[in-house]
Amino acid sequence: MKVVAAMLVSAGVRGSCLFELVFAVLVIINTCFGFGSARITSSFVRSEWPSVDIPLDHQVFAVPKGHNAPQQVRITQGDYDGKAIIISWVTPDEPGSNKVQYGKSENKYDSSAEAMVTNYTFYNYKSGYIHHCLVDDLEFDTKYYYKIGDGHSSREFWFQTPPKINPDVSYTFGIIGDLGQTYNSLSTLEHYMQSGGQTVLFVGDLSYADRYEYNDVGIRWDSWGRFVEQSAAYQPWLWSAGNHEIEYMPKMGEVIPFKSYLYRIATPHMATNSTSKLWYAVRRASAHIIVLSNYSPYVKYTPQWRWLQEELTRVDREKTPWLIVLMHVPIYNSNSAHFMEGESMRSVFEIWFVRARVDFIFAGHVHAYERSYRISNIHYNVTSGDPYPVPDKSAPVYITVGDGGNQEGLAGRYMDPQPEYSAYREASYGHSTLELKNRTHAFYHWNRNDDGKKVPTDLVMFHNQYWASNLQRRRHKKNHRKAGIATDH
Repeated sequence: MKVVAAMLVSAGVRGSCLFELVFAVLVIINTCFGFGSARITSSFVRSEWPSVDIPLDHQVFAVPKGHNAPQQVRITQGDYDGKAIIISWVTPDEPGSNKVQYGKSENKYDSSAEAMVTNYTFYNYKSGYIHHCLVDDLEFDTKYYYKIGDGHSSREFWFQTPPKINPDVSYTFGIIGDLGQTYNSLSTLEHYMQSGGQTVLFVGDLSYADRYEYNDVGIRWDSWGRFVEQSAAYQPWLWSAGNHEIEYMPKMGEVIPFKSYLYRIATPHMATNSTSKLWYAVRRASAHIIVLSNYSPYVKYTPQWRWLQEELTRVDREKTPWLIVLMHVPIYNSNSAHFMEGESMRSVFEIWFVRARVDFIFAGHVHAYERSYRISNIHYNVTSGDPYPVPDKSAPVYITVGDGGNQEGLAGRYMDPQPEYSAYREASYGHSTLELKNRTHAFYHWNRNDDGKKVPTDLVMFHNQYWASNLQRRRHKKNHRKAGIATDH
């Protein structure tokens, strides 16, 4: 890449044009040389900060000043198309006001909405009062200010609604997974906040509170909520659940899966006829985003299976050309950690992903980074004898970003040699951004957190699965018509 950039600089190409031209050249090189020609296993060795949780008295967990002041404030999309948000917060001592005041001018709130309030117990821990407030009928591409809480303890924040659904609107997503609340987690979060991302796609494993026992489980959910507030109160985080959200702890008398998660985390599942917060879909800007749950039934005829079958029929690539799927367990992964754990979901859904021409499938779970080529294994069954994935231009790119920084540390043992389906892999902490430029192109970055420094490492320009092939077909038909040759329809 440096050589390509140097050649373009010498030719007088600089700035953003240089950046985009470098990407274009790289895509051409990748296309010409084909599948598996440039597989990279990074040799980078990181001097890790300790993989331990930040002490509870650290300033990142500070409780807001004032009696019963709202804390753990976060927002997520509240409807299918981005004209609503759900604002969530916790009051520690009493329910307090359940009202959200909001408006388009700072300190001028001409509208209001009321939240639902709930709480729960976990062992002997009793949560604060959890508020979830739907604010709807918002205008696209508009900055709103909002206020929650009572009197001198009230707090004010803001958010920006997305642009109207449009195939050519530019929009940037951040992708974070397996975050936790360590110093490495803080590094990831701070670097993401400098990235220009507008919405976080979170691929599961939030607080890692299940690494604790008894009342400390709830206490570490509270600290994590205050930790992510610095970002999540100002832009939507779209959630998916991981194994650390299950919290099945029978020795403590806690046997309801996802109990803390389902009380604390809001999702817009009802807007897409989902029967569970654990799977749902939204449309945002030029993207259609589908969230799945690896830890809920998904085989044929189950609620999640039926829901996904129906949701895929609602995808309109003329309006939302970018089709993105989020899950926790990677379907393709060459790390020794959690190898082939996603095989059961692959056997059920991969054929649907290929037929739908999904662009990206983001997952976490493995505490490292990996990006695949476009591959599929849809012809394999127990009698075919052909179990190896092969290049498939209709298949998604599979990206594992379980490298947010949690206390379990990095997963550094990869299969050797690197499989042909694996394009790039590295055991480092970091986050990704996906910048959707228009209906045909997107820029993807994985950024390594190199001992406190944001280091762009894996940079790729992707063609949209639907529109790139559509344009090729149109050109093909046009050329054949000029030559008087019939084309298939």
